Amino acid sequence: MEKQQKANVRDMVEVALFAAIMLVLAFTPLGYIPITPTINATTMHIPVILAGIVLGRKKGAITGFIFGLTSFAKASFFSPNITSFLFTPFYPGGNVLSLVICFVPRILIGVVAALVFEGLSKLIKGKDGDVASLAIAGVCGSLTNTILVMGMAYLFFAQQFADAVGKEAGEVLGYIITGVVVGNGVPEAIVAGIITAGVGKALLVVNRKRNLQ
Repeated sequence: MEKQQKANVRDMVEVALFAAIMLVLAFTPLGYIPITPTINATTMHIPVILAGIVLGRKKGAITGFIFGLTSFAKASFFSPNITSFLFTPFYPGGNVLSLVICFVPRILIGVVAALVFEGLSKLIKGKDGDVASLAIAGVCGSLTNTILVMGMAYLFFAQQFADAVGKEAGEVLGYIITGVVVGNGVPEAIVAGIITAGVGKALLVVNRKRNLQ
């Protein structure tokens, strides 16, 4: 019983540490970096990826939910912009589907990253196996967020999104693919892969040593 209580406390502390990092990122310029009036580059997904890989799918999902909460708060109350309707029903044009976009992709970041890392770790052996698995998992986690957010934006709010970015409705899909997924999402994914490989390797070493104690 005492061992289980210690494990529960440790779980809460671990999630709280990642949550604290995310709050710092969310409410400083480090978390959401404006690229255009409608698009932000983000580093918020990186702690979610690391949490999923190092702490497991469940904690990765919880950390992703926290990411969603920060997106919702910023879009609703702190720094809304003309595409905030994608992430909150409280901005003109938003509805309950905005909450789906805000939370579902974020929750799945850590889950996908964890699953990819677990699968690749069984396939890629050797001393560099973890690094390669971490990098690929980081890229996949990042792209999960970008592709799902922009895919849902197109499915749920194509016309409103077109109006917000000053495009014709027929141009929205091309704009999303080339301007957002390729122009913004791919560089984000590369950065996520590099950071995940570096930081994740160190965190895994610490976590594995602790689990052996």
